[in-house]
Amino acid sequence: MAWGELFSAVALVLILEGIIPFMSPGALRKTYQRLLEADDRTVRISGLISMIAGVILLTLVR
Repeated sequence: MAWGELFSAVALVLILEGIIPFMSPGALRKTYQRLLEADDRTVRISGLISMIAGVILLTLVR
């Protein structure tokens, strides 16, 4: 993997993660509040699902 591809991927993540707080900061605060109230198991499962979806998407794209 070239360093340029890695930096491009990181840049895209930062752009995508910045869209929601820029467009709707109130909704993001509500989401964070719900996340803080969730138990550890729920947070871990949602993280696992997110990672699996990312791996599947990356596999399909490449």
